[in-house]
Amino acid sequence: MNIKLSFLGAAENVTGSRYYIETKGVRFLVDCGLYQERDYRSRNWDPFPVRPDSLDAVLLTHAHLDHSGLLPKLVKEGFRGRIYCTDATADIARIILRDSGKIQVEDTELKRKRHRREGRKGPHPEKPLYTLSDANACFPLFTRVPYGEPVTVGDGVTATFHDAGHVLGSSMISVVIRQKGESRTLLFSGDIGRWNKPILRNPTLFTEADYVLVESTYGDMLHEDTETVDSRLDEIINSTVQEKGNVIVPSFALERSQEILYHLNRLHMERRIPNLMVFLDSPMAVRITDVFKRHPGLYDTDMTKLVRGGHSPFSFPGLTLVRTRDQSKAINSIRGSAIIIAGSGMCTGGRIKHHLVSNISRPESTILFVGYQATGTLGRYIANRASEVRILGEMHQVNARIEQINGLSAHADRDELFRWLSNLKSSPRHIFAVHGEPDTISQYVDFLRERTSWNIAAPHYQYEAVLD
Repeated sequence: MNIKLSFLGAAENVTGSRYYIETKGVRFLVDCGLYQERDYRSRNWDPFPVRPDSLDAVLLTHAHLDHSGLLPKLVKEGFRGRIYCTDATADIARIILRDSGKIQVEDTELKRKRHRREGRKGPHPEKPLYTLSDANACFPLFTRVPYGEPVTVGDGVTATFHDAGHVLGSSMISVVIRQKGESRTLLFSGDIGRWNKPILRNPTLFTEADYVLVESTYGDMLHEDTETVDSRLDEIINSTVQEKGNVIVPSFALERSQEILYHLNRLHMERRIPNLMVFLDSPMAVRITDVFKRHPGLYDTDMTKLVRGGHSPFSFPGLTLVRTRDQSKAINSIRGSAIIIAGSGMCTGGRIKHHLVSNISRPESTILFVGYQATGTLGRYIANRASEVRILGEMHQVNARIEQINGLSAHADRDELFRWLSNLKSSPRHIFAVHGEPDTISQYVDFLRERTSWNIAAPHYQYEAVLD
């Protein structure tokens, strides 16, 4: 066998997922993600290690920016192959990449103005990474594939997408490479979801693979039981209302926002929280919610029953889907407590920053994190209870109550990751732990080595493995 596997992202860090496979004249990527951690963002501007016009395809696990966000740059620099993904992923990627193109331009202009005002120069302030037009150029290359049906990537190479249970349309991808009467299976976990989560079905399990790339975002910890999510939300919301504050929820537009609405809907139905104004202040999250409505075949049994019974979590009493900037600005003049869900999930941009400015110094308000906060992000600084943080160019005291609910994570934890791997009936030739911070990956690798006899490695950035 002649297979080269290169780790071009999400290697000893959490974002920038990108893996390059070359075999007998076939060249393709699995994912093409944006780096979001501050320490690694400069890599987004680096030339691609392999010429984009030499690639045959990109296999996209799902639409989150850390997996899809460099596709516009790839296409701008010459890629003309196919981008394979599920139907729902294609719909969501169209929304997310268009939004990212706009934000790249807006953030560049804001940075340029701020740097001129402050008399300094920052990294790449003069031009955006890509534009809305660059994002639009990607979409004709998308090829939609159903779960479970192999597609031909190139001579002797097929790929099959399987439900990952992470976000709507998310996939694990098994790649089979055949050469000279032999075959090897490479299994890319993407982001692995959790069992018994709202809305989506459970992650797919596999019985065999020769090489496995497994994410390890939460490989060093156990999540709160999903059954405790409602009780934690109940306590946080009611205690904040008692103090006459707001609950500010930085949330990803894809999946997390919809899942928060699911839980709030249930608390409303059970009359465990008062009738509050709930704002989903994210045009992108609203558009993605429309995608959810178009793909009911991806729901789990409980979600299907809710929708058919007329209790959709996307239309409960008190919920306002905010679309315009003027509507967003008006929220902060409302008297009384409210729940404000806004992007971005790591507080790196978007409308959440304006709501933080209005609430982060108020002791009566609560900042509630419901997702992973990568190193170097504003969200991570706040979650770590920094005494003050810089938001929109100005410093603000952190006086608000800071809370975090890990039971809402869409990523499998240490034991759930092991549950997924343990279904393999025979030992893989090699397992590569990816998509985690260095300490987390190290602890997870140690955990696996204590319990198995598998060959396990934690590859570094741009490591090349030759697979036999």
